[in-house]
Amino acid sequence: MNSVVHFEIHAAEPEKLGAFYKALFGWEIVKYEMPGMDYWGIVTAEKGAPNAINGGLVKRGVPTPALGATPSAFVCTVLVDDIDAMMKKAAELGAVEAMAKFAIPGMAWQGYMIDPDHNIFGLHQADANAK
Repeated sequence: MNSVVHFEIHAAEPEKLGAFYKALFGWEIVKYEMPGMDYWGIVTAEKGAPNAINGGLVKRGVPTPALGATPSAFVCTVLVDDIDAMMKKAAELGAVEAMAKFAIPGMAWQGYMIDPDHNIFGLHQADANAK
């Protein structure tokens, strides 16, 4: 109980932002037919994968926040094998660095990017030797 089970990303152009996340993480983006609502499902892992959280992509109902604005929503962090490679790939796909990679001593490397629609997301690489 009380654990996160779903996330949503808001976008001015959902199809375009869905392509960004598909290219970056390999997520499956599936258009759902819902009356009166544009909605895409985001599948982040195979069904039954432990700790996997799937989400949705929705058309933004308000103006896109200014680049660098403080988020007014939860920021999701994605576990990756190589944070340096993923931050570079995200930038190549149009993301902007929000916070450079930093060590969480004895635990991991963490960094934050801003997607092309100005949503902030985190990247996390487990590493017991981080310092």
